[in-house]
Formats: sequence, structure tokens, C-alpha cells
Amino acid sequence: MKTAIVGCGAIAKMHASVLGEMPNVEIVGFADCKIDRAEEYKRQYGQESTGVYASLEEMLDAEHVDVLHICTPHYLHTPMAIYALDKGVHVFTEKPPAISREQFAQLKKAAEKGTARLGICFQNRYNESTKAMEDLLASGKGGKVIGARAFVSWMRTKEYYTESGWRGKWETEGGGCLINQSVHTLDLLNRFMGESAVETQANMMNYHLNDVIEVEDTVSAYIRYPHATACFYATTAYEENRPIMIDIECENMSLRLEGSYVTCIYKDGRREELSFYNGYTIGKDYWGTGHKACIGDFYHCLETGKKFPIEVEDVESTFQLMMDIYQSAREGRIVLSKENRNG
Repeated sequence: MKTAIVGCGAIAKMHASVLGEMPNVEIVGFADCKIDRAEEYKRQYGQESTGVYASLEEMLDAEHVDVLHICTPHYLHTPMAIYALDKGVHVFTEKPPAISREQFAQLKKAAEKGTARLGICFQNRYNESTKAMEDLLASGKGGKVIGARAFVSWMRTKEYYTESGWRGKWETEGGGCLINQSVHTLDLLNRFMGESAVETQANMMNYHLNDVIEVEDTVSAYIRYPHATACFYATTAYEENRPIMIDIECENMSLRLEGSYVTCIYKDGRREELSFYNGYTIGKDYWGTGHKACIGDFYHCLETGKKFPIEVEDVESTFQLMMDIYQSAREGRIVLSKENRNG
């Protein structure tokens, strides 16, 4: 299968290294508006025949591409995905799939009308600790879910934003710590709750880089589900990048996911810890360990015709909740989900 990558920044290394280990996959092209970055990727991950291009359009015109990996700045994800899908090219895109409700609607329409497939990189769904939490919740051992909380405490420096040219701006990044660093944690929280949120009340602030970026470095939200509530907190103003933590409160016990560990905390104080740490990561360890499995599953689904479990409709609940949090924080009010979903 012939594949190509557009956007040769930091996250593309994750994709290129995984693709390089996959049998029957050939990287035929790298595209980046800074051609020297595409050339460097060819030296590291390509072959003599691998093409180097200054634009997505040029690459798709010149190469036969079966699968396109989109690793560009956020605001380009939707238009590039639509462009490739319209040409019959399968797309695997980095998060977020879109930066506005309008973009998401356009992407959903494009994915539904053609035969090309669209997969979205929510790799933390493939972490072993995630699967263990889902199995425990599905077992019914803990009883009914009655509440939850989630924390992301990471650090991003001034240089992280100033050296990128696009981060830290509403127009190009679409937000800050929520849409970029903590959307994966919001996604897991949303999945563990097992139902879609009905209302959200949120606040956002920019504490440590307010003279550098427009977007938030800290966000908090109170999320009400039909049968439970959840508290969500994320910041990139911390001094370290710590493992994410999600607590699910059940009738009979509390379940805690913290990085590669899952802990069952019983009502009598007993604790049972399950470790899924194997010492193997690609990229930053706090990104999780699911990239290889997520990308591999997308290609497996393409080859077998099976449905990939992270298509547009599979992330819609998380995406709309993220937009609800931003809307609530901007407008200073509770946002009812029904305002933005099906009227």
C-alpha cells in the first residue's frame, strides 16, 4: 500500500516511524511548505524513489497515493482531508479532526459521500490501560457509574509556541490546552462515562504565557451526563509533563487510570493495581503507547474492509463536548448539548 505524509513536523515522526515498520507499506512522498523539512524526512524515513513536495496538491498530482497521513497545523486538517477524500485517497489525520463545528460538519459530509475512508488519530483508545478500564466498567463489577474526574497537568514553554508559527492562535490552532494537549483525556473520560453529555459549564484562563499566546493554558469544566457528573481540569502551566489521571466513581469501587496503571480502590480501602508499563514508547511517554496499534488497525481495516472504530461519527460526541466547553467558557453560561446537536 502506497502512503504519503503531509506536514513534516514533530508528530509526523511518530507516523513515519510506525509506517517504516509495517510490511507491505511504502512511503512514496513527503510534503511540507518548508521543503527542507520534507527532504530531511526523506533522508530519515524514505527511499531513493520517495518524492519530496512543497504542497499536498503537488504530491497527490505526482504520486499514486492510497493513504494520506495529515500531520499539519490544526486549521489545515479539515480542508486537506476533504481534498484527499474527494480524490479517492484514504485519510488518516491527526487530532483534532476540525477546529470548529462548521469544519466538522463539512468533514462529516465529505466522509459520507465517497468511498475513501477517514480515520482519526485518537491513539489513547488503544492504550492497554484504557482497554483495562473499559473491560472493568463493562464487567459491572463496580456497579453503576456515579461520577468522574480527569486531570491533565503538563508544561509548554514560550518557545513551543513562538517557534511553530501557528500554535497559540485561535485562527490556526483553534484553542490551547484543551484542543491540543488534553482532547485525548476528554475523549477517554467521555467514553468511560458511556453516554453523551447533556450540559456543560466551563472556564478558561491564560496564566503563564498571556503575553505570548491568545489561547488558554488552563481549562476547567463541570459536565453533566444523564446519570452522572464529571469534573475536568487541564493545564499546560505546570512545571512537568505528568501522566494523565482519570477517576471513575462507581457504586462499589473507584477506578483510577494514571498513565500506564489502573487501580481498583474498594470501599473498604483495599487497592489493587494493574500495571501495563512495558518500557516501550514512540515519542513522548506521556502521549501514551497506542500510536502503533491505532495506525496498524487503520491499515488492517482498509485491507479487510472492516469498519475502523475511530471514524468521524465515532469522535463526534467528544468533538461536540469540546466545542461546548469552549462555548461555555467564552459566553460565561451553561451550554445545553441539544443547542448544538440535532436542534
